[in-house]
Amino acid sequence: MVKMYSFDGRIRYSEVDRSRRLTVEKTIDYFQDCSSFQSEDLGVGLDYMERNKFAWVVNYWQIRFLRRPCMGESVRTGTAPYEFKGIMGMRNFMMETPEGERLAAANSVWTLLDLEKMYPMRIPAELKDKYKLCPKLEMDYKPRKIAVPGGGGERMQELEVKFHHLDTNRHMNNAQYVHFAAMYLPADSEVKELRVEYRRQALLGDRIEPVLYHIEDKILLTSLNGEDGRPYAVVEMTLQ
Repeated sequence: MVKMYSFDGRIRYSEVDRSRRLTVEKTIDYFQDCSSFQSEDLGVGLDYMERNKFAWVVNYWQIRFLRRPCMGESVRTGTAPYEFKGIMGMRNFMMETPEGERLAAANSVWTLLDLEKMYPMRIPAELKDKYKLCPKLEMDYKPRKIAVPGGGGERMQELEVKFHHLDTNRHMNNAQYVHFAAMYLPADSEVKELRVEYRRQALLGDRIEPVLYHIEDKILLTSLNGEDGRPYAVVEMTLQ
C-alpha cells in the first residue's frame, strides 16, 4: 500500500496560543507546508508551477481535531491525494505523534488555476502522474458547501488585506482567513472541527467585512465578506 508523504516537526512557541497548544490556523500551515514539501520533492513545486504558469488553490478544508499538540511536542505531519477529477484534486492530511497517536485528520479540495487566464484548468497527465494516490482516510466527510444564514449575523470591525497576508500567488493565503475568523472564538474555547469554503480570492488592499453567526450554541460561523456583501470565504468552527 502507498504510504502518505510525511515530515517530522516540533511545535514552536510562535505557533501556540495562551494554552500553549498549536493554534487552529497554524495547523493549516503544517498541512500546507507538507503538501508543498511533497510537490518540491517530486519536482513539481514552485519553480515547476512558475514555468508552467499555473498554481494549486484550495477550495475547501475540513479538519477534525482530536488533540491539539503542546509547545515543544514532536509531531509527524502527512498528506496524500486520493482522487483527481478534471480541474480538481482531493487530498487528505493528518498529524500524529511519533508514537502514532492521531492528533488531527483533514480533507481538502484543490483546483489547478491557469495564472494567465485566471481560470481553472484541467490537471495535466504529467502532473497527475507524479503523485501516487492513497486510500481516503477514515473520517466523517462533510459537504464542501457551507450555507450562510439569511440574517441575524453580527457585523464585526472591518479588516484590510496587508502584504504579510499574501502568499506566492499574491493573494491572501488560505490560513489567514482562518486567522481572521479565529479572532472571534470565545475565550478558552476548544475547536472540535473546522470547515472552510473559499469562494473567491482576496487581494492586497481588499477590505473584508466579517459577519458572525452563532448557530446551535456550538457552531461559530464567520462570513468574510467583501464590500459588495459577497463572501471571500466562509469559516465554520464546531466547538466542544
